[in-house]
Amino acid sequence: MTSGATHAERRVSPVFLALVAVMAVSIWAVWTDYAASPGFAVFLFVVSGWVVSLCLHEYAHARTALHGGDITVGAKGYLTLNPLKYTHAVLSIVLPVIFVIMGGIGLPGGAVFIERHRIEGRWKHSLISAAGPLANVLFAVVCAAPFWLGALDGVPDNFRYALAFLALLQVSAAILNLLPVPGMDGYGIIEPWLSHGVRRQVEPFAPFGLLAVFGFLWIPEVNHAFFDLVYGALDALGVRDWDAFWGRELFRFWDAPEHVPSPAEMSQWTLVR
Repeated sequence: MTSGATHAERRVSPVFLALVAVMAVSIWAVWTDYAASPGFAVFLFVVSGWVVSLCLHEYAHARTALHGGDITVGAKGYLTLNPLKYTHAVLSIVLPVIFVIMGGIGLPGGAVFIERHRIEGRWKHSLISAAGPLANVLFAVVCAAPFWLGALDGVPDNFRYALAFLALLQVSAAILNLLPVPGMDGYGIIEPWLSHGVRRQVEPFAPFGLLAVFGFLWIPEVNHAFFDLVYGALDALGVRDWDAFWGRELFRFWDAPEHVPSPAEMSQWTLVR
């Protein structure tokens, strides 16, 4: 099916390459402690990394749809990794970044428009929906690789903390996306297997699914349970609460503490989530 997209339609966008360049420069600034404000360098690294992951999330949906039979995704620009080509650029990029800044939660992105009538087979439809969250899971595994591989010797503390916080965002985005709530990818995975009547009844609620999820997250008990799940997944990847916590503190450079302790000082601190 890849013949359905021309080479030009699959060429990586300069916008995405610019995002990767910003990410690379910010990684260098964090690693070398070159920036006048370490927190601002961490902020740039995490935001650029987060936007890159959002592009990969949407690309995964589109690429899987292309192989599933929707040959129109190329003409729409979805295969170029250009965030400006998304159906809802505000939902896909702007709101997720705002939620990261406000609360350190990986908000699922917006959408690429898939012409589902071109795709045959329930498994293909489910896989298209699952591809986005799976991209976040893969990104989280890559971010956490130095932790679970025990390869942190010589890694600067600030880079270690920033990487842990970026992994947290990926894990939280994957978990939220996989919720079986209308409008989320998790519901898209199970929707093909539901009866036509059930789908018709649920369809009107799809635009409000994301709002409902974040409304529930304002409930303290739900919020604690959600982050317990997130930190449990991070722990399975070898990332400790300590690293993700200080990554978030550095990320908030406008309110960052004067002293960020090293991992060696962990035993002297008590973290409260």
